[in-house]
Amino acid sequence: MSDAREVDLESWSRSGQFELFRTYDRPHFATTARVDVTALMTRAKPRGVSPFRAFIFAIGAGVHAVPALKMRFIGNRVLEYNSISLSATVPRAGDSFGYCYIPYCDDWIRFDESCKAIIEETAKGADLGANTGERHDLAYLSCLPWLDFTALDNALPGPDDCIPRFSWGKFIKAPDGSWSCAVAVQVHHALVDGLQVGQFFQAAQASLDRFADAA
Repeated sequence: MSDAREVDLESWSRSGQFELFRTYDRPHFATTARVDVTALMTRAKPRGVSPFRAFIFAIGAGVHAVPALKMRFIGNRVLEYNSISLSATVPRAGDSFGYCYIPYCDDWIRFDESCKAIIEETAKGADLGANTGERHDLAYLSCLPWLDFTALDNALPGPDDCIPRFSWGKFIKAPDGSWSCAVAVQVHHALVDGLQVGQFFQAAQASLDRFADAA
């Protein structure tokens, strides 16, 4: 588990929102927007870059660019983790899947090597590998490559689950040759507002755009 610092609630600018939304029965909100994956599909993929792993990397970059997305609360304590691991669903033979846990680093080459090995190991396994609550330094990721969805909601165990969820859909090619896909972000409003969701999309898009220079 990553190191974390405890947030001082008395000086925290969002302490009012934290107290308010902790009282809600349904304190989560979800936002879906399109991101451009033209560089990934037209430049990086032909050079051997995995779009699946590249998207995991871009989500990790977006999460780590926004401090609020690294915050979790445990009871009345709010912690900001230094690093968030990416827990992605990995397809297995038949109709099953398993959860993997990928440490994030901002070096694409190193990240890709680690990500590839972890995904391959998870795909061969049989245990679901679900987080049973012992880890909070996570973001949950899932890919729906069959659907170009316009909105998405996630199963949640309860109102105090504050681990953000990120999902992306089918890559769609437009008549002009550009590519895009839908990305859904679901967060706990006690920790995250629309501003931070917007910042995530900006950072994730910047990461995807850098694949124009992928070797």
